[in-house]
Amino acid sequence: MPGTGAAALAWALLAGALLLPPPPPVLPQPHWRNVSETEAQFNTTYTDWVDDSLLHIYAFNHSVRRNRTEGVRVSVNVLSDHKDLPVLFVVRQKEAVVSFQVPLILRGLYQRKYAYQEVSRTLCQPQTKAEVETQHFYVDVSTLSVNASYQLRVTRVENFVLRTNERFSFNATAAQPQYFKYEFPEGVDSVIVKVTSAMAFPCSVISIQDILCPVYDLDNNVAFIGMYQTMTKKAAITVQKKDFPSHSFYVVVVVKTEDEACGGALPYYPLSKNASPDEPVDQHNRQKTLEVMVSPAITSEAYVSSVVFCLSIFLSFYVLTLLIACWESCRQHKRKGLLSAMDSPSLDTGHSRSIPDSFLGRGYDSYGYGSFGNGSSSSTEGVTDSLGSTEVSYSYVGQEQFKRRTPSAPTRPLSIPMGERSLENVAGRPRLDSLSSVEEDDYDTLADIDYDKNVIRTKKYLCVADLARKDKRVLRKKYQIYFWNIATIAVFYALPVIQLVITYQTVVNVTGNQDICYYNFLCGLAPRSAFNNILSNLGYVLLGLLFLLIEPPLPLPSAPQECGIPKHFGLFYAMGTALMMEGLLSACYHVCPNYTNFQFDTSFMYMIAGLCMLKLYQKRHPDINASAYSAYACLALVIFFSVVGVVFGKGNTAFWIVFSVIHILATLLLSTQLYYMGRWKLDSGILRRILHVLYTDCVRQCSGPMYVDRMVLLVMGNIINWSLAAYGLIVRPNDFASYLLAIGICNLLLYFAFYIIMKLRSGERIKLIPLLCIISTSVVWGFALFFFFQGLSTWQKTPAESREHNRDCILLDFFDDHDIWHFLSSIAMFGSFLVLLTLDDDLDCIQRDKIYVF
Repeated sequence: MPGTGAAALAWALLAGALLLPPPPPVLPQPHWRNVSETEAQFNTTYTDWVDDSLLHIYAFNHSVRRNRTEGVRVSVNVLSDHKDLPVLFVVRQKEAVVSFQVPLILRGLYQRKYAYQEVSRTLCQPQTKAEVETQHFYVDVSTLSVNASYQLRVTRVENFVLRTNERFSFNATAAQPQYFKYEFPEGVDSVIVKVTSAMAFPCSVISIQDILCPVYDLDNNVAFIGMYQTMTKKAAITVQKKDFPSHSFYVVVVVKTEDEACGGALPYYPLSKNASPDEPVDQHNRQKTLEVMVSPAITSEAYVSSVVFCLSIFLSFYVLTLLIACWESCRQHKRKGLLSAMDSPSLDTGHSRSIPDSFLGRGYDSYGYGSFGNGSSSSTEGVTDSLGSTEVSYSYVGQEQFKRRTPSAPTRPLSIPMGERSLENVAGRPRLDSLSSVEEDDYDTLADIDYDKNVIRTKKYLCVADLARKDKRVLRKKYQIYFWNIATIAVFYALPVIQLVITYQTVVNVTGNQDICYYNFLCGLAPRSAFNNILSNLGYVLLGLLFLLIEPPLPLPSAPQECGIPKHFGLFYAMGTALMMEGLLSACYHVCPNYTNFQFDTSFMYMIAGLCMLKLYQKRHPDINASAYSAYACLALVIFFSVVGVVFGKGNTAFWIVFSVIHILATLLLSTQLYYMGRWKLDSGILRRILHVLYTDCVRQCSGPMYVDRMVLLVMGNIINWSLAAYGLIVRPNDFASYLLAIGICNLLLYFAFYIIMKLRSGERIKLIPLLCIISTSVVWGFALFFFFQGLSTWQKTPAESREHNRDCILLDFFDDHDIWHFLSSIAMFGSFLVLLTLDDDLDCIQRDKIYVF
């Protein structure tokens, strides 16, 4: 077919065309530049011009000695104003190339541009093995503008190598950074690089870098390698020799383009009304004068001596406790021999007390809390008369007898006169040995009171015996729950905390960003930057453990169990565990203290304050104390508010209004519960009852409070808490966690003072040991608070501003002021626990129906 050959030929031509290479592109003719080379000299200023057709090359000869390092600095200044077409400077060395343009454009926050006309850079110093070597380097100057004039000057840097314990002053700007070299001398394994300035701003950055080329000495690259800190007036970095193979490093100082990172104000941009937002802003001369000094850090021998010192302080308490225990054991043994030789079995001689006049006729607790319901084993305690009577008789010296009937349950006569009740009668009371038929909830005295709420209680005086009717095994189990709950909380709280702070420390070591942690860098100790703060927390752990190991005080050999304050140590065990956890979590916090983990240092402080208040209340109200679950739920709520306040409370008016309202309402509710001994319930009828009380006591008749002493305490507590709420709402402190802790401590101190006053008013006394504990603990707390308020760092400000408070170590060149706070506060807390443990030792031989409740 004729068409077949034509088609084949067309396909062949097409395939050939596809396989042929394309024709070469048409390249533009090269633009040949004139090259001008100059043999240049140091310390000479070269003023010249350059355009797109000219390239200037300045050749320098530099003699390098192996045992002596000299810095070389290149300074340029472009006199022409061509921002779109800058002048390019390239420095070619043996092992490095440094290039920069002028005007130098550096970026700040939100990609703002800042231009600098004067630029100075220090050249990297290559290593040499020869004794003396002549090295050449070249400075190339070029541009694409029509005509640009410039000045060039190359100088040698004086004092380029820093010497140990010698100060050196210098100036730096954002476009004229400085860096110096330091070499570890023999016998020095770690040093502290301290940089100071009398000027807070402009903000600067201190960096420690290995001896490598290039050196990252601009604001936009200084954080690439090594360790660095922002700085206002102080900066300090601990450096170890083992981290640098060459046993030397560079100290780089860079001034930042903006002060926002150091807590300064962000400048308006653009500064000129006629300037375009995309046009770089000329900041002129942001110069800062600084002073650098390198001094040896602490040695390994100092570590050992400081650890031994710390251990010896707290282990001495163990030795002292052992000696006191031996002495007490001998004293008890002698007393036992004396008591066995006595003919009279009564131990109550010299201990009978009458009711003080201040308590008579005062209407002290008309609720009685002596509940005798069916099915309760506690109803058999303190009852020695017939069970068949349906009348309850409260009879006391100097008081008339009142008789009331209870329609729901048989009641039993109590006709034992107050002040005439002997220990024989108390010791002979029947007790239930089996609890198999009764659940723990059946022993809740509050429930018993609600059961007998129809009984009109006219008892004018309430004693501990009325509130200590539960079986001791039930109460022991109840208060042991405090210990086991806090132990469980401690485990599940501490494990993620430890993991988190280890991650923080790893991030600091990997990135070199030392702004993550708020240390006292002037007393920083490697390998952990705050090892001194970690070690000083050992006192909380050791003294908390010692408090757990202290055996409960033994009663007199023949004294019945119904004497003295009931000995329930579950809350004490919880307090000791909380003290140990405070030390552990405080140590975790000091691994990397910052804004996000400050709650670790305060969580168990809230628990300690709450447990101490519960223990004070439990001393006189053993049967009606709050359960462990409700108590820890309230403490969890406090910690929740602490976290929310730290995160959202800074300057947030809405949060402070809500918190202040909740604080006041919680104070009123707790005051009502305490005043009415738990009889006032929060339910739908609370408003009706409030109006009824106001009408009855304020409108219908003007009657004073029935419980005057308790009312005085609650009024003072409300005044203090309302004042704290008003202070928080008006001032709105940044440190919300400390503010919340101050609320707890103020309430604890108020309640403790009330307890002491009421104890003395009740005719009781404070024995020598608790009195010495109170005095010595108060003195130690005073010194501890002095060191606490020194404030060596604060996460409420920027890291650079926090370092302005840093100070050197003051004890053994190892511990700082905050470490002394740790020492003294742990001892003071231990002493405070001992006060609570021994405060009522004077009542050990007093019958419980002669110990007043307040």
